[in-house]
Amino acid sequence: MNELAIFIIFSTLFLAIGVYGLLSKRNAIRILFAIEIIINAANLNIGAFARYMPYSLGSAQAIAIFVIGVAAAEAAIGLAIIIEAFRLRSKVELDEMKEMKG
Repeated sequence: MNELAIFIIFSTLFLAIGVYGLLSKRNAIRILFAIEIIINAANLNIGAFARYMPYSLGSAQAIAIFVIGVAAAEAAIGLAIIIEAFRLRSKVELDEMKEMKG
């Protein structure tokens, strides 16, 4: 089995774990972790395919750094919302936070 197939298998495994976490967990922090795992699967694919492309790795690395920055911003904003909701309601379970519906 070549290296690209191994990268794709691991990326698919990370994607499956992330999707399972999104669909099965109701805790807001666990859902944020699941989203981060999905984003890491995408970064793994970017790196794997960039390694086997004829162009330089610089553009793929720039895309990966941008994706990491967006993921960090998403985590910071998501955690801020979760902390504020916990302060107001003392819960982080998404099923129990019905008051936040707009």
